[in-house]
Amino acid sequence: MFRSRSTAGLTSIFHQVFCGVTMLRDSQYLNATFRLSELEHHYGTNIHILSDPFLFSLLARFSDPSCKQPMVNQLLNRLYSELVKCVVNAEFETCESSLESRMAAMHPEGKYLASIVNPNSRVVTVALARAGTVPSHICFDALNHILDPEGVRQDHISINRKTDSAEKVIGTNLGGVKIGGDIEGAYVFFPDPMGATGSTLKTAMEIYRDEVRGTAKKYIALHLIVTPEYLSMVSRECPELVVYALRLDRGLSPQDVLDSVPGSRWKEERGLNPKHYIVPGAGGVGELINNSYV
Repeated sequence: MFRSRSTAGLTSIFHQVFCGVTMLRDSQYLNATFRLSELEHHYGTNIHILSDPFLFSLLARFSDPSCKQPMVNQLLNRLYSELVKCVVNAEFETCESSLESRMAAMHPEGKYLASIVNPNSRVVTVALARAGTVPSHICFDALNHILDPEGVRQDHISINRKTDSAEKVIGTNLGGVKIGGDIEGAYVFFPDPMGATGSTLKTAMEIYRDEVRGTAKKYIALHLIVTPEYLSMVSRECPELVVYALRLDRGLSPQDVLDSVPGSRWKEERGLNPKHYIVPGAGGVGELINNSYV
């Protein structure tokens, strides 16, 4: 059974005696906290750039020119499995739960109380074809292990960057959508490896805000790499969007800007080349994931 934090005090007697068996109540299981390790910056409270040497190192290997299939997707799986874990820890509500271990057959203390991620949380993870298809499925699969699968859904949007004759991004091409229901009270995930210009996220957010029934609990973007230009776009056009990223790339900025705290000289920061690819970046991730260079 599950009880939210707000009702825990009212049901303490029930929790201590469950089906006639005294429940183990250890304070350490009931006061779980999570502290996100993130970089200092001045982009706003909705932006989270993780400070994680292990994941940074994995991402560096993923970005290396020698990294090809099948290693590309193997590393992608590890990166997003860890990223979705951080997002759930930081953003999701917990509840007090009566749990049972295998040792309950021999010890009554095998039945115990603990705070866990609320399994009744609703999540919609959006597969943005094509670079976001695999990351979305990784999130979908992970969430089904800890939540009631009835509340976890994966939608699909066929979308790609629209460019001019100079290959500069001028918007998005929308090919079609498959949306399986409403988003009332749901966490809506946009797992998209590269946050370059923000045009894809802007279009996806407009679809869910304007065309899908219900009010989302939160909109959350999960990226490997973001640019200052991307953060500027989504902060302006999608202020409710919460962004998580493993790395900020502003490699085309002047050295004195690179020496400053990220965001303190935001207007002078640059991470996009003339064709709107990220520097240092990871190259065309959609092409790498699918081994299809078109």
